Amino acid sequence: MSATAAIPRPATVEGRRVEAVEWPGDAARRPLVLLHEGLGSVGLWRDFPPALSAATGRRVLAFSRFGHGRSGPPPRPRTPAFFHEEALDVLPALLPQLDATDPILVGHSDGGSIALIHAAYHQVTGLALIAPHVFVEDVTVEEIRRTREQYEAGVLRARMARHHDDPDAAFFGWCDVWLDPAFREWSIEADARGLTAPALLVQGGGDPYGSLGQIDRIAAGVRGPVERLVVDGAGHSPHLEAPEPVLGAIAKFVARLP
Repeated sequence: MSATAAIPRPATVEGRRVEAVEWPGDAARRPLVLLHEGLGSVGLWRDFPPALSAATGRRVLAFSRFGHGRSGPPPRPRTPAFFHEEALDVLPALLPQLDATDPILVGHSDGGSIALIHAAYHQVTGLALIAPHVFVEDVTVEEIRRTREQYEAGVLRARMARHHDDPDAAFFGWCDVWLDPAFREWSIEADARGLTAPALLVQGGGDPYGSLGQIDRIAAGVRGPVERLVVDGAGHSPHLEAPEPVLGAIAKFVARLP
């Protein structure tokens, strides 16, 4: 088996298909489970999962949330509660199907927020959070408005159609929640106070979707040990824009974990 070959891991939650794949690694160690960003999918992690498996020697699993990638459609319209629904309903149903007990969750952006909520209420071995959100900033909302303009102009939609069965479901399921005026009061800082597992917080120094205040708030609120990596010059996806320091930091972080 090639180190870069992904193995399909068919799964279902609420009777709906979940696209999930695995990159092989040491079955005796806790696996890494990837939770993608707001417009992401299995495929949009690009070369990061096999590189992460090679850097850590561990199994790496990725899945697409409902409405993303090749997964089934969402069972209901998305509301601001979807972060907690994904963290507390979907993940507990999915992880046993992936043989991912007490995982190390690696979450990017919205996926980082979902990972943080899950870890506050369920046993995990550790967390690596890349550009997570724990409260709503003006810069985030403004950047999402600009992204919606790009989508409605058609260029972004054409790119997304290559990675999602239903690009409109993926885009508007993300965009409409973040741009809902009621969402401005959203915060998961209270949830974060329940976290006791070790956490690595990664942020791009030039992230247009969020400030360093996001990881500052997490570090100040959680009860477990925290490490930080700020990648100068990187934007919202430092694991893709500057993979070497991010892979190195995650490999060092997980080397101390079971």
